[in-house]
Parts: sequence; C-alpha cells; structure tokens
Amino acid sequence: MSHGYLWVKAFHIVFVASWFAGLFYLPRLFVNLAMVPPDSHAERERLLLMARKLYRFSSLLMWPALGLGLWLWLGYGIGRSGPGNGWMHLKLLLVLGAIGYQHACRGLLRRFEQMQNRRPDRWYRVFNEVSVLLFAAIVLLVVLKPF
Repeated sequence: MSHGYLWVKAFHIVFVASWFAGLFYLPRLFVNLAMVPPDSHAERERLLLMARKLYRFSSLLMWPALGLGLWLWLGYGIGRSGPGNGWMHLKLLLVLGAIGYQHACRGLLRRFEQMQNRRPDRWYRVFNEVSVLLFAAIVLLVVLKPF
C-alpha cells in the first residue's frame, strides 16, 4: 500500500478513537446529572455545559472519522466485496449503531436540558457501556477479520 493509504488509515484511527472517547465520557456526565439533587442548580448547569460542549466536540470528530473510513473503503477498496470481507458488513452495521448512539445521546441531553429526565443514574451506567461494546466489537472485526 502507498504512503497515502497509511496517512488516511492513521488519521482514521485517531479520529475514531477521539470520537469514541467522547462517547465514553458523555453518558458518564449523564450519570452525574441524574444524581444531582433538584435544588443544586449550579452543579446541574455546570454538568449541562460540559455535556453540551462534549456532545458538540464528539459530533465534530465523528465526521472526519466517517469520511476517512469511507475513503479507505471506497478509495482503497478496504473490505469491499469478495470472499473474506463479510466482517466489513457487520462493521458498517456497528458504525451505524455508533452514529445512532451519538444521536441518542443528543436526545438524552435534551431531556436533561428540559428537566424531563425520568431515568435513574443506574440506567445511564448501563447505557454508558454500549459505546465500549461497540468500540471493542468494531476493533476486533477490523483486526481479526473473522469472516
């Protein structure tokens, strides 16, 4: 492969890892928001500000991650059709799941902003693990290419 491919691959990895770092931490802020007492306005506003900024930042990181991934897939033919590339179909499905997770985080953030959260912090602790499972599954598929 060319040096161009290696640059695209390296930046893809950097942006994917950065995007997921946001997806790992944002639901943790939701755990903390769910635990804020109703009369603690300053703490709630501080956590909301952090969550808004992190959501925007992780959303911005998502786009180059997706664009570079498309470049690898379409431009360099990584995981394109043929025998032994079934892993890519599952990976793409999981990437769609990660995009959906990002948007679900936005919906949850809106509920906190509107003071309409009805879920306990325990629910957010479980929700937080979804991004870890998505990331692990995607990395394993890319590295092992099991089918």
